[in-house]
Amino acid sequence: MSGSTTRPVAFGKRGLQGAVALAALIPVLTGASGMLSGLSSITGPLPGTGVPPVDLDSHFRYLSGIFLGVGLAFCSCVPEIERKTGRFRLLAALVVLGGLGRAISAFAFGLPSLPHLLGLGMELLVVPLLVLWQARIARPPG
Repeated sequence: MSGSTTRPVAFGKRGLQGAVALAALIPVLTGASGMLSGLSSITGPLPGTGVPPVDLDSHFRYLSGIFLGVGLAFCSCVPEIERKTGRFRLLAALVVLGGLGRAISAFAFGLPSLPHLLGLGMELLVVPLLVLWQARIARPPG
């Protein structure tokens, strides 16, 4: 009698790889867009101004670059995802911390627009679920 269990493909390694690759497209595409387009990529022109404050635009593009980097780093986890536990969990922790910051803003200033609410859902619900999924298929390095 073998101790191994057969998991459906949808919930095994291949399913997780597909889910992570798909989810990683969000920070890759939005990070690249934010770097190239600045604040107008999410807000359009700021009300009452034609040009955003220089420091705000600079900071937004910097954070967009980090967002792009996180997405690319998640992509690097897709091959052999069962062996990338440390990297995967570190990236997930960064995303969850960002989501906590977004949640603080929602409590302090009110709910953001729908795209940002969807981001909050990804950050505080989907990413932790992906971590649990990855933990189920993880193998120790060796």
